[in-house]
Amino acid sequence: MRKAILHLKKADPVLRDIIERVGAYRIKYREPVFETLVRSIVFQQLSGKAAGTIYGRLAEATGEPISPEAILRLKPERMRELGLSRQKIEYLRDLASRAKSGDVDFDACHQLDDEEVVRRFTAVKGIGIWTVQMFLMFALRRPNVLPTGDLGLRAAIKKAYGFEQMPKPTEVARLGEIWSPYATVASWYLWRSLEESPDL
Repeated sequence: MRKAILHLKKADPVLRDIIERVGAYRIKYREPVFETLVRSIVFQQLSGKAAGTIYGRLAEATGEPISPEAILRLKPERMRELGLSRQKIEYLRDLASRAKSGDVDFDACHQLDDEEVVRRFTAVKGIGIWTVQMFLMFALRRPNVLPTGDLGLRAAIKKAYGFEQMPKPTEVARLGEIWSPYATVASWYLWRSLEESPDL
């Protein structure tokens, strides 16, 4: 990690100031397993408290760790009773079906490059590129992921780099070229600069 910090400080004076202000790199990782993506789907577009309650009910109904088989055993009506929307039920069941059939293979993720993980996982209903990028960063621990569309990251860049308007994803990508091969670390520091690090 020392190598990443030194690279970023040398490459980017703005980021150097943020790193010195924020302090040590303390990213919190999750396991690259089925349950982590289930959690991501449940938490989409909900406040943390509401999503946490629903996720807790789901975990209680399925048993932990949450497995594809346990999700598929739950009837959709029961999932609605737990507080899940019809759309999220569809997403969770599609993920569970693909995980059970092997189309989505969590054990194989470690051998795949970032682009292939994105390709396979975005084939699942309800899983977009942002969700997979968070999985790459916080579960697979990939060091060079830059979620250019993330609103928190864009807000941090706007503030730190003096953009008059919210930077476009293309501008984030251009700015982030100098952070490679440690864009994940740069992103974490920028989130921390706003105290808005996402939680998978």
